[in-house]
Amino acid sequence: MSDETNDQSATGGRVVLVTGGSRGLGAGIVASYLESGDRVATCARSITPEVEAWLEEYPDRFRFTSADLSRREDADAFVKAAIDTWGQVDVLINNAGVARDGILGLFSDDDIDTVVDLNLKGTLYVTRLVSRRMLARNIGTIVNVSSIVGRSGYRGLAVYSATKAALDGLTRALARELGSRGITVNGVAPGYLRTEMSHGLDEEQMRQIVRRTPSGRLGEPEDIARACQFLTDPRNTYLTGQVLVVDGGLTG
Repeated sequence: MSDETNDQSATGGRVVLVTGGSRGLGAGIVASYLESGDRVATCARSITPEVEAWLEEYPDRFRFTSADLSRREDADAFVKAAIDTWGQVDVLINNAGVARDGILGLFSDDDIDTVVDLNLKGTLYVTRLVSRRMLARNIGTIVNVSSIVGRSGYRGLAVYSATKAALDGLTRALARELGSRGITVNGVAPGYLRTEMSHGLDEEQMRQIVRRTPSGRLGEPEDIARACQFLTDPRNTYLTGQVLVVDGGLTG
C-alpha cells in the first residue's frame, strides 16, 4: 500500500467530488463512495431528501453545495467548498447533466443553451479547477459520465448527443494531457437506466429497449457506480483514455 493510500485511510478516505449527485444516477454514485468510506462532496440546484439523509448520517464525510454549474461562479464555489473542508480532491466524477428532446430544427435557443451550458461547459469549468489541484499533487483520477446516445445517436436527441460525444473527446484529450502527471481520465457511457431520465419513455418504448438488451433489463444507478469504482480504484494507474460502455450489451 502506497503512502498516499495510507494518508487517505488515516484521514477518512479519499476526497471524491460528484457533480449532480442529489438524485438518480448521481445519487447512486454518491451513495457508493460514502459506503466505501470516502469523503464526498456533491452539488445540485436544490436539496433533496437523499441529500438531507446523507448530511445527517455522514456529517463529517459529506458536503452539499447548492450550485448551477453552468455558472462559472457556482462551479468555483462548489470546488472551493470541498478544498476548504478537506484540502484536496482525489477523485472527480463529472455526472451533472440535463436532457431536452425534440427535433433540432424546432429547438429553441434557450434549450440549446441549457443543455450545452450544463453538460459541456459546466463539466469544463469544474474539471479545469480540479485538474489544477491534481497537477499540483501529481495524482488524481477523473471520470466523465457520457452516454451511449453520444456514441450511437438517437432521433430527437441531437443536442444532448452532441454534448455527450464531446465528453468522450474530452476524456481522450485530457488523458493525454494529464497522464504523465499521474492523473488518469476515463469515461463511463451508460445505457438506459431506471432513473428519472427515462421517465419520458412510454411503457411500450421501455419494453422494446428491454427486449433489445441482452441482459434483459434496464440499468440501475448501482451498475454505473460500480463502473466508477472500478475506474477510480487507487491501484488503477495504467488504464486511462477509455470510455467504458455499461448498457447491458445493447450497443455491443
